[in-house]
Amino acid sequence: MNYSVLTDIGHMRSQNQDAVFATEETIGSLPNLFVVADGMGGHKAGEYASSQAIALAKREIASDTGSEPVQIINQGITAANKSIYEEATQDEDKYGMGTTMVVATLLEDHLCVANVGDSRLYVYRDGQLSQITQDHSVVGEMVRKGEMPKEEARSHPKRNLITRAVGAEAEVRVDFFDETLQAGDLVLMCTDGLTSMVEESEIEEVLAGSGQVADKVAKLVDLANDHGGKDNITVIVIEPFSDEV
Repeated sequence: MNYSVLTDIGHMRSQNQDAVFATEETIGSLPNLFVVADGMGGHKAGEYASSQAIALAKREIASDTGSEPVQIINQGITAANKSIYEEATQDEDKYGMGTTMVVATLLEDHLCVANVGDSRLYVYRDGQLSQITQDHSVVGEMVRKGEMPKEEARSHPKRNLITRAVGAEAEVRVDFFDETLQAGDLVLMCTDGLTSMVEESEIEEVLAGSGQVADKVAKLVDLANDHGGKDNITVIVIEPFSDEV
C-alpha cells in the first residue's frame, strides 16, 4: 500500500476546519485506518468538532477488541457523536457544531467505508472515477431523486446544506459501503473543498497522470486553489496494491 495526505486552508477561509488521519499500521483490530472530516460551527467550533471526532473515534477503535470492521467503525463514530453532541449542548460557544466523517479500512482486496455528511470516497479504475459514498445533503438527495442533474449540484446555492453530521443530533445514522478493489485502482477521499472546485473529469485527468500519489494529491489541492479555493481542501489518495516506497 502507498498513500499520501494533504490538507490546505484554501484562499477564502480564516481557519482550516478540516481534519484528517491516515495510518497503514494496525489500530485496534483494524489493519489500517483513513479518516477525513469537515467541521461546521461558529468561531473555531467546526475546527474543534472535526479534530475531536477523529480523536474520539480513533480512541474507541483502538480499544475495541471485536472482529467485525463495520461494528468497530460504527461504534467509533457513535462514541464521537455522543461526546460532541453532549458538549455542544453544554457549551454555548460550541452550540450547533458538528462534522462530516468518511472512514475507510482496507481488508486485503475489500474496502470497508463509513460515511456521514458530504465528504466523499471515490474509487478510480480504468480511467473512470466512481463515487462510492452518498452525499447526505439537500442537493445530494435531490440528485438521487432525479430532481436535479448531478452537473448542477456543484453550483447550487444549497450545496453546503448537509442533512447528517456527527454531533448534530443525539443519535447518528452511518452509511456503510463495501467495495472490492482491483490491481491498479486508486482510492480518493476528500472534503467538498475539492469536489466543489474541481470537476470530476479534471480529477480523473490528475489521477491518470504520471508521478507518485503524493504528486497527485498536491496537484488536486493546487487545482482547487487555482479554481478559487473557496473552502478548506483535504485529500487522501491511496494506492492499495502498490509496492512503491
